Amino acid sequence: MYTKYDASGNDFVIFHTNENKDYSCLAVKLCAKDEFDTDGLIVIVPHDTLDFEWLFYNNDGSTASMCGNGTRAVAHYADKHNLASNNMTFLTGAGEISCSVEGNIVETQMTEPIELKAPFSEDGFDCWVVDTGVPHVVVLTDDLKKFTLEICSKFRKKYDANVNFVQVCDDELKVRTFERGVENETLACGTGMVACFLRVLNLNICNSTVKVIPKSREILTIRKEKNILYFKGAVKEIYRKEVE
Repeated sequence: MYTKYDASGNDFVIFHTNENKDYSCLAVKLCAKDEFDTDGLIVIVPHDTLDFEWLFYNNDGSTASMCGNGTRAVAHYADKHNLASNNMTFLTGAGEISCSVEGNIVETQMTEPIELKAPFSEDGFDCWVVDTGVPHVVVLTDDLKKFTLEICSKFRKKYDANVNFVQVCDDELKVRTFERGVENETLACGTGMVACFLRVLNLNICNSTVKVIPKSREILTIRKEKNILYFKGAVKEIYRKEVE
């Protein structure tokens, strides 16, 4: 039995098992875009000291170290299935992640960011490369219509990273993301939104707590407190289905 979740426009199929093995082929099957419109598979397996460990797969079967929206979905699943308390810590490829669950609202304490390339200009764009669990190119823009699959594909291949365009609109950030593994624009990317927030915060053009609006139009909250990054928003269970 697996459960399909939506977190800010990202859809995941999630199940728990005692068997820690390679589920990449199953990920491709369950996440087939033409059938399920699903971004990734998350498998929960036991861990000796933490609440659990996750195995995360993109819909093409490749693995990813971290996924912000995925952490919120899996935390809600774990809480609902009594696999952890509503304040939990689990292991990802990017390290330990802590989440708190209150109803359908989940907040994730993100990993410490690592700058991969200092701010630079390329093709007329203001860019920055940072790892917020996975690597991201952040492109600061005054118009999200400048986001194109062509330029995103170029940056994705050159820097082997997701690509995010961010526009500051009053006290909010608007973000569009091109993701590795999906190889296209997605409705939202948690680690990407956090990367965009960091870029804007470093430029002192946003507050330490902001609302972020991805393509899905759902509103997320990102904050920095005592040098720790937090990512918060609603998740919802869509359906449950037996694994064939």
